Amino acid sequence: MSGNPNQIIIVGAGPVGLALAARLEAMAIDCTVIEAEAAPARDLRASTFHPPTLDMLEELGVADALIAQGLPSPTWQIRVHETSERAEFDLSLLKDDTRHPYRLQCEQHRLVGLFVEKLSRARHVDLRFGSRLVDIVETDDRVEATIERDGRRETVRGRLLVGTDGARSTVRERLGFAFDGVTYPETTILAVTPFRFEEHIPDLSNVNYVWNRTGTYSLLRLPGFWRCSLYPDAGETIEQALEPASIERKLQRVVARPEPYEVLEIRAYRVHMRIVGDYRRGRVVLAGDAAHINSPSGGMGMNGGIHDAFALSEEIERVWHGADLDVIDRYTARRRPIAEQEILSQADRNRRRMQERDPARRAELFAELRETVADPARHRAYLLRSSMIEGLRRAGQIA
Repeated sequence: MSGNPNQIIIVGAGPVGLALAARLEAMAIDCTVIEAEAAPARDLRASTFHPPTLDMLEELGVADALIAQGLPSPTWQIRVHETSERAEFDLSLLKDDTRHPYRLQCEQHRLVGLFVEKLSRARHVDLRFGSRLVDIVETDDRVEATIERDGRRETVRGRLLVGTDGARSTVRERLGFAFDGVTYPETTILAVTPFRFEEHIPDLSNVNYVWNRTGTYSLLRLPGFWRCSLYPDAGETIEQALEPASIERKLQRVVARPEPYEVLEIRAYRVHMRIVGDYRRGRVVLAGDAAHINSPSGGMGMNGGIHDAFALSEEIERVWHGADLDVIDRYTARRRPIAEQEILSQADRNRRRMQERDPARRAELFAELRETVADPARHRAYLLRSSMIEGLRRAGQIA
């Protein structure tokens, strides 16, 4: 056995697990963070931070350093490729609702790096990379996690275990949480290029969702490169869509140029919409992608997970100071409806809108968007929801 037997065990050292650990450190609550990988992942995952998330990260003392590494983006757009028409949403309308009225475009691994640096000096947090979860056993008053590191096994004991280990959560699978939902039929092809689209497309924002004649694509700018979400052409297999010639053809449709594009990374991924029925089972709780996953359209997945971490930390603090474990159920009551009705459903609507192929329906949707932008009250209301502020306010009203 190792560590304080009353501690909180966190499985997963991504943004959600480390945000929870940082919050518990601020509350002087002991925790051990277990991560299977030997070092923080640096591959390109989430890259959008919404205003209320930045407000939370400011409370944890990492927002300024993160903002310095990213691109503050006060606007985002839905565009028509052929005409350059756009509906542009202006986050400065939220200046009275948040201390950060913009999206920040920044790779999630930069946040992870800041958290690791901060928590490596923490008094109440034990970070354990290269430690693979092998088993979970609950007793009457504790939960025991068996971990394997360098070929040796060890048992970590705590009062509560939190699974923040992502969409393929070992914790969720070990405990048999049902993960109901759907897998969308399309596959997204991520292509990363240093080409400066902003110098060739008029009035481009840092965040752009674009309809074109053949389908859809998105352009999200980060420091030093753009991440382009592309899709296979009709009749094209995934394998064919991943070939360099296919990526080149699709990028040439965005901006035609005589030289070939420099492509730094190509990756395919499927998109899911799933959620567990209850975030807690006994002394085990789920947060972030371990509990719910959604379409990346709108950039709400990682943000919602960090919001989970803040909400869960409040209930953990109550348990730490003597409340019954059942108070954790308020975390499910507050966060699950928001994940289902705000995050998953909103991401699904965003996806369906951009996957629309009928020209007449596209015209209707685009007209609605431009009418919304033209009306200050509707514009602000739309931003409150799409920026996740409204969902957090709703969660706070749940007893």
